[in-house]
Amino acid sequence: MKEVSKKFSVNGKEYELVFNLNVMEEIQDEYGTLDKWGALTDGKSKNGEEPDIKALIFGVAAMLNEAIDIANEKTGDKQPFLTKKQVGRLLSEMGVDDMQEAMQEVVIESAGSNGKNA
Repeated sequence: MKEVSKKFSVNGKEYELVFNLNVMEEIQDEYGTLDKWGALTDGKSKNGEEPDIKALIFGVAAMLNEAIDIANEKTGDKQPFLTKKQVGRLLSEMGVDDMQEAMQEVVIESAGSNGKNA
């Protein structure tokens, strides 16, 4: 498992998703396992039509806020974390499908790494 990030832009503002052990811990704490959370966010658990929006917002918020936390540590800034409502609005602006795809790319790339933090 390797820390992986992906940047994207919504309405001219850049955001970053980070998937690492801290995010995994948050997801496991809330949903028990990454597999359970993944099943909820891939849309297959609800008649194959849509992802569980609460689970999607939770995961995206964890990834966005981890990126903010890392940036704050590096720069000394005090950028505030995003609330779940702010993340929901961001999802609405970007589109659930596009955000779901970006999030899945980060998770899959992280899980597919060889475990070395190079």
